[in-house]
Amino acid sequence: MGVRSVVKGVGEFLVETVGEAVAEVVLSLLACALLGLLALIVHVSWSFSPRVTIAGAGLLSLAVAHGAWRTFRTQAKARRRRGLAAVTTVVFTATAATAAFLAFYASGCGCL
Repeated sequence: MGVRSVVKGVGEFLVETVGEAVAEVVLSLLACALLGLLALIVHVSWSFSPRVTIAGAGLLSLAVAHGAWRTFRTQAKARRRRGLAAVTTVVFTATAATAAFLAFYASGCGCL
């Protein structure tokens, strides 16, 4: 093993380590910004009308529950989701992905 290969290996290791650290910081900042944006949306909505906020949260909960039910239920035969089922499945998937992202990266957020 020559000096050049050792230097090349150390250089690659350092680039990878710095890249991972930068990616971690960027994802944490993105998670904090998303969490702050969600809190701002709830605050503004509640300031506008508490009843509409509660009704919207209930409607979103129903959409997520229906999407989860359509995603995880066993189907008799393979059929495509259409209409409301497709929309609620997308809402559930987006909500689950956002929740997983926030669980992993917003937990270390100093803004809490």
